[in-house]
Amino acid sequence: MSDTETPSPLERHSFGAEVGRLLDLVVHSLYSEREIFLRELVANAADATDRRRFESLTNPAISAPTDAKIRVEPDRAARSLIIEDDGIGMSRDELAQNLGTIARSGTRAFTASLEGAKPDERPALIGQFGVGFYSAFMVADRVEVTSRRADSDQAWTWASEGAGEYTLAPAERAHPGTTITLHLKSDAEEYLDAYRLETIIRKWADHITLPVTISRDGKDVPANEGTALWRKPKAEIEEKSYTELYRHVSHGFDEPWATLHWRAEGQMEFYALLFIPGSRPFDLFDGDRESHVRLHVRRMFITADAKLLPEWLRFIQGVVDTEDLPLNVSREMLQATPVLARIRRALTNRVLTELKTRAKDSDSYIKFWENFGAIVKEGIWGDTEHRPTLTELLRFKTTAQDGWTSIADYVGRMKPNQEAIYYLAGDDAKVLAASPQLEGFAARGVEVLLFTDPVDAFWPERMDKIDEKPLRSVTQGAADLSRLPSPTPDGEAADVSKLVPALKSALGDAVDDVRPTDRLTGSPAVLSAPTKGPDLQLQRLMRRSGRDMPAIPPILDINPHHPLIHALAAQQAAGHDVTEAAETLFDLARVQDGEPPRDAAAFARRVAAALAK
Repeated sequence: MSDTETPSPLERHSFGAEVGRLLDLVVHSLYSEREIFLRELVANAADATDRRRFESLTNPAISAPTDAKIRVEPDRAARSLIIEDDGIGMSRDELAQNLGTIARSGTRAFTASLEGAKPDERPALIGQFGVGFYSAFMVADRVEVTSRRADSDQAWTWASEGAGEYTLAPAERAHPGTTITLHLKSDAEEYLDAYRLETIIRKWADHITLPVTISRDGKDVPANEGTALWRKPKAEIEEKSYTELYRHVSHGFDEPWATLHWRAEGQMEFYALLFIPGSRPFDLFDGDRESHVRLHVRRMFITADAKLLPEWLRFIQGVVDTEDLPLNVSREMLQATPVLARIRRALTNRVLTELKTRAKDSDSYIKFWENFGAIVKEGIWGDTEHRPTLTELLRFKTTAQDGWTSIADYVGRMKPNQEAIYYLAGDDAKVLAASPQLEGFAARGVEVLLFTDPVDAFWPERMDKIDEKPLRSVTQGAADLSRLPSPTPDGEAADVSKLVPALKSALGDAVDDVRPTDRLTGSPAVLSAPTKGPDLQLQRLMRRSGRDMPAIPPILDINPHHPLIHALAAQQAAGHDVTEAAETLFDLARVQDGEPPRDAAAFARRVAAALAK
């Protein structure tokens, strides 16, 4: 029946079988958040308004809407929520097709008409009306849709309780557009609160250009900003506006350390406005490990869980707005599309380029590094593609100078015959700087990098070489210092040829080996890790985290020039039992390395007895 014919009485129709199944799916499992229904209906209203503007360009019977807006009105007395727009509207047949058959809003068919249209004439269609509309039944036990198409004088009302059928009846509407009335369920009264509705709209639709208002205390008050800041030229934006948006998306109170605003054109088109925070969030390490940059499609917020940046850039906040990214039916879960993969790659490369540029200003960059360097280093471990670039961004404390240094600067200061880049990993830079592990390196003037973040125990495994230099932990006792000149040690070296096997026998399985070393100058002994396998710090972290890890006995390196080793060698040569001395020496080495004695009570007794003598 056409709209020019005499309207018929109330018509009853059954949903198609696929719609009946869809309703149950939508209400019970398709959407993870109930409030999504309002986003869907506002998105549909925005689509309809843009479509009316577009069709008015070629159809004289359709006028462009003036002062168009989306109006949301809660009615407590009637327990209903009304969403009204000035869009293209629907005829009787379109209501039946769009709302009685799955995903038949005409959006896909209408897209074909966009071919050949100028870019600035194309409407910003969002989503698929025929699916998102059904989310209304999550909160309503009855939904009524009164609509009048822009080229018709006749209005129709579609109504359903979502139970297998719907009705169509003639109606009255003064102007073209659509009015949706939701008769809310008893457990959905929160959606009658104007302030609650405003919160939802600001969260999900704050930056669509069409004004959204909410009826509150008899007045229509604005509920969205209506300006997509990221789509404006940078020259028109004040720093204050950037800061306001940053605080809105990050829920923080600081100012951004860096703002990245650009428009990508070519094979893929999107707008991006990213912020690197000026301070570290409290939950940087305790929260989830995903990126939460907000994804918009034509200004409409879709999700903050699109993982637009890798985990090692998860501290970055902001918005990405694209024109034609394919979405699945719920718009909460994105299809794995090449477009999205290209956007992710472009965002990551743009951030890395910005960081490389800012790293040239060491004072400013160190503020960033102190906040987020530990997170960036996670990329060394897991991102082979960007590992070379990330290596340039690394900064470390060092034994050679105060402050921070880069790998490139370290390499530039290496000794002529130095074979490797040496590092020591632990929990505190000051404690590490005083570690006996460094004595031999300090004596030879060899610089050692101090690694103090937990991730520092892991990522070196993935780095074969940096600037053609191997990266080597000083605790993996094979660090070869013999090619580097060393000062003449004080005193003669003790003959430890018999002491070494005696110590090894006394300690048994507690050590992998006992051996003399020339890398100590002031300590009697130190622990080392086997050349192959994890270093001592990684072993400690694994044990602290409760991970199952086979025990890897350390190597006990002893200093033949130390008075204590001289005394032990003499006692052993005189036939004395050195078992207790061996255990005390081993526990002392453990304490120096940040580990507790194997048996604290026994250790205390042995030390007390030694002091008494």
